[in-house]
Amino acid sequence: MTNEASLSVSDLTAPAAERWKPDVLGAGYEQRTLPLGPDPDGEGEAVATLVRYTPDTEAAAGDRLRVTRNNTVAEPAVLYVHGFTDYFFQQHLAEHFAGRGHRFYALDLRKCGRSLRDGQTPHYVTDLAAYDAELNESLRIVQEETGDNVLVVAHSTGGLIVSLWLHQLNKAKGTAASGIVGLVLNSPWFDLQGPSYYRTIGTPVIKMLGRFRSMVELPGNKISSYGDSLHHSVAGEWDYNLDWKPLAGFPVRLGWLRAIRNGHAKLQAGLSIGVPALILRSRVTKFARKYGPAVDVADAVLDVRQIQRWSGCLGDRTNIVPIDGARHDVFLSSAEPLAKAFAELDSWLDWLADHFERPASNR
Repeated sequence: MTNEASLSVSDLTAPAAERWKPDVLGAGYEQRTLPLGPDPDGEGEAVATLVRYTPDTEAAAGDRLRVTRNNTVAEPAVLYVHGFTDYFFQQHLAEHFAGRGHRFYALDLRKCGRSLRDGQTPHYVTDLAAYDAELNESLRIVQEETGDNVLVVAHSTGGLIVSLWLHQLNKAKGTAASGIVGLVLNSPWFDLQGPSYYRTIGTPVIKMLGRFRSMVELPGNKISSYGDSLHHSVAGEWDYNLDWKPLAGFPVRLGWLRAIRNGHAKLQAGLSIGVPALILRSRVTKFARKYGPAVDVADAVLDVRQIQRWSGCLGDRTNIVPIDGARHDVFLSSAEPLAKAFAELDSWLDWLADHFERPASNR
């Protein structure tokens, strides 16, 4: 827990909303509210929440240094972004990065998890570009606090959101000039799963209805098989707040789905994110209306073939790795595929460090 003696001068003099406070995850975790002003969709004042992991060993600054061929440099800080019907609770992920020497931060987007306020619709936006505000502010804070470059990590819908954000950053001033060195995507949502007519004649209907009847819920999406697979109260190994991540998910509203389909179209037209990317996914998809053991070892949410197909649209070097037996959230898989995912992550991070040591002409 944070006490006044451990707070920095800037914490003590900052407005309350800008101070780090103890987080719901307990010792070693702190949160900071990011005021965002009036919600563009008319649901009051929007905020986001930045979480940081500050383990006791952080005082040993040498643990954060990596010896390269020519000098000693700090590992990049990590900024993690969750998906739909999600928030940051994956402490083992934070601790894995910290064990490698990375400073770890996670962002609960507006109206999600810690950032949801009374009277707001969970996860609801009508334009994915609205998230740029909290992503930009989080990047600023992470760089200001650490002085490090930043590795962005994102899951599912978060993978779509940050890919679009990085593309805009790259167009504006260059991703590298913004201090971002790489992207790790965990089962990113790059297309609409289901029958092909959802993506053909269905998409214009979604866009029309999403514009004029934006708050209408999409029928038939109350399926808990994936949540049942994850949460320890049913069949899974993981514990989390069911108010922030209900087993059957939050309702999908047409205005939000319209924003998603607009984002898909931009990605599929081709992005230029400006940094190398690692994409982790399950090897197979298993859609099921009711829980069964097959859901534990497959992606029960997205079509992994679509992830494979569209990952090349990021516009830079990509490494796509299927993980046998992984769930939709690869880092919430059971022990064996989780260990494989961490091994693939570590291997790629080692490659990334070496990649940026080499002269640009040799990359």
